[in-house]
Amino acid sequence: MKKVLFLGLGYIGLPTAAVAANHGFEVIGVDVNPVVVETINQGKIHIVEPDLDQMVKEAVQKGNLRSVLKPEQADAFFVVVPTPFKQNHRADITYVESATRSVIPFLKEGDLFVIESTSPVLTTERMAEVIFKERPELKGKIYIAYCPERVLPGNTLYELVHNDRVIGGINPESTEKAIEFYSAFVQGKLHRTNARTAEMCKLTENSSRDSQIAFANELSMICDKAGINVWELISLANKHPRVNILQPGCGVGGHCIAVDPWFIVSDYPEQAQIIKRARETNDYKADWCANRVVEACQQFVTENDREPIVACMGLAFKPNIDDLRESPAKYIASRIISESRAEVLVVEPNISKHPSFNLTDYREAYQKADIVVWLVCHTPFMELPREEGKMELDFCGVRKGI
Repeated sequence: MKKVLFLGLGYIGLPTAAVAANHGFEVIGVDVNPVVVETINQGKIHIVEPDLDQMVKEAVQKGNLRSVLKPEQADAFFVVVPTPFKQNHRADITYVESATRSVIPFLKEGDLFVIESTSPVLTTERMAEVIFKERPELKGKIYIAYCPERVLPGNTLYELVHNDRVIGGINPESTEKAIEFYSAFVQGKLHRTNARTAEMCKLTENSSRDSQIAFANELSMICDKAGINVWELISLANKHPRVNILQPGCGVGGHCIAVDPWFIVSDYPEQAQIIKRARETNDYKADWCANRVVEACQQFVTENDREPIVACMGLAFKPNIDDLRESPAKYIASRIISESRAEVLVVEPNISKHPSFNLTDYREAYQKADIVVWLVCHTPFMELPREEGKMELDFCGVRKGI
């Protein structure tokens, strides 16, 4: 496996391709966006991820990494494309299937085909059927496996190398072939299993996190009703040796935790009761936050006989990144704009522009605002001193230490 091809050059595909390229592989990255392809071939990046720019630059300059619009022949193929859900919360695997079909003409005996995209159980086996239906001569001659990523945006490069990986093939031979590839750069343990278990493992990890966050978010709404400081409460409760409550926020976003639990719920609706309830709680938290802001605007008008200036601080789905996928903060800002007459200043220090919002510098927004809505706990926000006379709605803990 000297030449490897990655389908999808987003927040996971590009860092993984760059890591592989810097460990001796000849890497071809495929993306449907011509701007992405051109940017990478210039040795630059289109996403925010610490140290990734330098790694991509070095890989391109050495000739180990290049980007193209269409697949070509390789020894190993990796599917790292989005898997969103449809309106009925069922998984949309059309991107995975499209990526799979695009490489079928290039597969040859001995090749490795791996899906990294988060997928419902049985997806890998179904893609194997798609491949063998078009290329029946390859059955038993190629290796097919599933290996989900489990990295934290903002620390991706470190975790790609040091985290354990779960690898499940459609047969033991496929598992071993995939392990051969990942062992070239992964220093964490490589855990063998089958494809179905690996698929469910990824969904389980994110559903577990979602349930834990739902508990914290539900607790925050209870504390608001009871007049209790939720941040202090959680800090005290966590003094118990067997209690570890997470921090609440304005909901749950991102390409994993906000999406993956629905894959289990849609396939196993009668069994997945807690998983479903947790997902509903975290979705509701964003609406609860938006409602609180709209009510605060109405209160301000009553007390001041004018509309307020509202600063929505943060759009990303988590601190210190530029990723807005499934972001509750973005949803809340949109609701405030549409449901109030306030002047709304939208802030996201990790991006320069957005098609739906006119962005304001965070210092200017905080200075001008009558109502400050803390939606994302970005590090620069923590440095802003509190000013008297402002109403501050803290949904993410920026002010918990002040």
